[in-house]
Amino acid sequence: MTPTVSPEQIAPTSLADYLGIMSKVVFQSGMSWKVIENKWPGTTEALREFDPHAIAEMDEEDIEELMQDTRVIRNRKKLNAIVHNARTMISLDEEHDGFQAYLRSHDDFWSTIKSIRSEFKFMGDVGTFYFLHVVGEEVIPHEQFEAERKK
Repeated sequence: MTPTVSPEQIAPTSLADYLGIMSKVVFQSGMSWKVIENKWPGTTEALREFDPHAIAEMDEEDIEELMQDTRVIRNRKKLNAIVHNARTMISLDEEHDGFQAYLRSHDDFWSTIKSIRSEFKFMGDVGTFYFLHVVGEEVIPHEQFEAERKK
């Protein structure tokens, strides 16, 4: 049996920290973590250090340039999702007077998961659990998460 290693947590200090982790989840969907980790430094650079305002301003021409950039996972749907997620994150940050306030505005863990899944693209249950854990939000124990998710 392989021991489960808990992902390293961060203390987000900006929207870019949240968007960076969320984007890692988006890129990882259906891919190997090793591939993502190997490309991450170049991806971070190509995606403007995950500055949500810079990404939110990206248009189709910018996406086309990224589709030619070997530093990133060249998946148009995922790149478009990251632009959408940046715009959504900015909106929720403004609406709730802080993105962390948005994350904490829900009644419980599962309503937070449901809200993130409905607001953001390429954020499934497992990716959202990972995202919340890494950004230091309270999550239920992983075993409980898996058991309740299968119900």
